Amino acid sequence: MTNLRLHGDAPLGPGTPDAVEGGLAQLQGDCARMVPHWEAPVRITARPVSPALIHGVTVPPASARLLDAMSDYGD
Repeated sequence: MTNLRLHGDAPLGPGTPDAVEGGLAQLQGDCARMVPHWEAPVRITARPVSPALIHGVTVPPASARLLDAMSDYGD
């Protein structure tokens, strides 16, 4: 969850024009009504990409040395 920090005087208390209306119950109801709009696809399968199609990738020398110094499976 995001930790929101407010700086300065933010009029968020009850009775102010920027006050959050409703409460947790209303928020839960709103989310329940939106659920049909947020449906995820049943299944997305990633297909392998041919190495011949991968081009234009550059690795900085320092990163290449770092990876070269690492063991393949961990020790």
